[in-house]
Amino acid sequence: MGTRIRDQYERWSKRPGYRAAYDALAEEFDIAAAVIRTRMEAGLSQAELAERIGTRQPAIARIEGGQLPSTSTLKRIAEATGTRLRISFEPVNGQTTG
Repeated sequence: MGTRIRDQYERWSKRPGYRAAYDALAEEFDIAAAVIRTRMEAGLSQAELAERIGTRQPAIARIEGGQLPSTSTLKRIAEATGTRLRISFEPVNGQTTG
């Protein structure tokens, strides 16, 4: 039987620098997860979403794999899935701007 991803993550987390590298990619993972969730809630396959926004399925797979899309691509995804794109900035570690 293969290694479960959770077990693998726990092993990797013990390596120096792994957590910092993982955290550095958090925003990309969040965007990918949001696109996947939105596409699935709309009942679309990657190919169907790609067709609706005028691209090909591999482009959707790259976005869902963590490649950052442009804002215009995110807007097209929102339109194609009947959703609204919202982008926000949040304080880091409880810090405020000012």
